[in-house]
Amino acid sequence: MSANAKISGSVVAGFPSPAEQYLEPPLDLNDLLVKRPAATYFVRVAGDSMDGAGIRDGDLLVVDRSLRPSDGDIVIASVDGDFTVKTYRRDKNGVRLEPANPSYPVIHLVQGQELDYFGKVTACIHKFTGRR
Repeated sequence: MSANAKISGSVVAGFPSPAEQYLEPPLDLNDLLVKRPAATYFVRVAGDSMDGAGIRDGDLLVVDRSLRPSDGDIVIASVDGDFTVKTYRRDKNGVRLEPANPSYPVIHLVQGQELDYFGKVTACIHKFTGRR
């Protein structure tokens, strides 16, 4: 073997591991996170209004635009042309969009405001990048 040879992998020098029979198949993030590919898109988060929900600045959200919002869902919406990610709330008092950070106001929708719904957030991909 030359001095420049590289080792690629390893080999068991004893009995095979009993855990080998329980190995999982390779993980496909599309299979895990995207149920309706034609209706799914990804959007990057800018801001900290949803920190309390574990959604942070720079995270990647998986959004399914085919799902209608239900009370308590996290949604992508546009209010009077301004895009936002918030928790959708609907009750006897109407519709509101709630942040998950007390530094931001609840958006109480009133008659005449334009609300466009762009999908339900189904997953959040958050990278651990060290201390902030």
